[in-house]
Amino acid sequence: MSPFAAARRGALGAIAALIATVGAATSAASGAQAASGPSGTCTERLLLLSAFPAELDALLARATVDPAQTVTVDGRTFYLGRLGGNDVVLALTGIGLVNATNTTQLALDHFRCASGSAISRVVFSGVAGGRTNIGDVTVPRRWTEDGKSWLSVDPAMLATARAVAESGSVKLERDVPVGDPGCACPDPGLVRPVHMPNAPAVIVGGDGSSTDPFNGRAWPCAPQGGDVFGCEPCRAQTHSPDYVPRFVAGMVPFADPNFFLAYFKSPPAPAAAYDAQDMETAAVARVAMRKGLPFLGFRAVSDGKGDPLMLPGFPAQFFAYRVLAADNAAAMAVGFLQAWLQRSSQPGLTAAAAPAAPTSGPAVSALPNTSDQAGAAAAALSAAALAAVLIAAAAGRRTRRVRPRRAALIP
Repeated sequence: MSPFAAARRGALGAIAALIATVGAATSAASGAQAASGPSGTCTERLLLLSAFPAELDALLARATVDPAQTVTVDGRTFYLGRLGGNDVVLALTGIGLVNATNTTQLALDHFRCASGSAISRVVFSGVAGGRTNIGDVTVPRRWTEDGKSWLSVDPAMLATARAVAESGSVKLERDVPVGDPGCACPDPGLVRPVHMPNAPAVIVGGDGSSTDPFNGRAWPCAPQGGDVFGCEPCRAQTHSPDYVPRFVAGMVPFADPNFFLAYFKSPPAPAAAYDAQDMETAAVARVAMRKGLPFLGFRAVSDGKGDPLMLPGFPAQFFAYRVLAADNAAAMAVGFLQAWLQRSSQPGLTAAAAPAAPTSGPAVSALPNTSDQAGAAAAALSAAALAAVLIAAAAGRRTRRVRPRRAALIP
């Protein structure tokens, strides 16, 4: 048996044992929080989504959120407030296509006015693998889950993003932040940041791809899982005990060795020329478009070219540069929101009047409390989850394997 295979089997054994341990320790835990809805008058809002805590933290740092309006529905938390002058709903989708689909659908079903949806449009902000430099922000004109069927973003929103990029009004960072893997809020001044050699750029246009390394399963967030695998943004920690039994139940399907071994049965396929590669955006776009809502995605490159540390790609680059990428994606998303607010206030300017999305290459613009027992078990489970998701996600990006979904895509 190879060392890598042995490591995989060891990780699987650890997961199975920890699932059994925490399952016994939390059998008396209660269910999810009771759902509550927005109160008062019905306000039309923009839905702004991110996959994991570090991505959403970058948005929350720039937003004004009213804790009294925080809404929990079926275990998903939605933060209501204002960002870039817009009324917004912010939320974590969770990692993966299944979580992204479910959370987007839940939000659109829950936030409604008497006349219809309270959500006016949908935006995603996060990180991705890419073919350009780390720190660059990509704004693809279309997205795919299978490399064959494509979902085009809203042309008016894309045109606005292009105008923001060309204006040079959004400052993108070159110094890599420390990050907060344990949601401990460390002092950024304690660690000297890495300075990226290339000025970040915004790539408007091109193609994005979202794949499913979890074989149609919903990857569960991990209680106390930090700024990647955690269930809550670090800026809004509640340490709810409800996350523990949810994590235990969610991890059971991933204890199957075939889940991991299947990735190594086929030889790697040639890498496709995508400007952004992630695990959520296309799913969010699909749900939004089925509801007739405009969509746009901002994905900054966390693993790509221009690495001064010369790390070996994903996942090493992802963990080193995820916060830099999340910050740059959020900065561009907020710049877009501010410009969109101004654009929306101009009478007679409609989506039909916006320039069409490009048909050739991308345009590039360079821009300057839980119980002690449950808590300990959750921390141990988070470590096992880290090993499991890295194996799955690394295999998915390395092989660029496409897994068709049962739901039909919009052509």
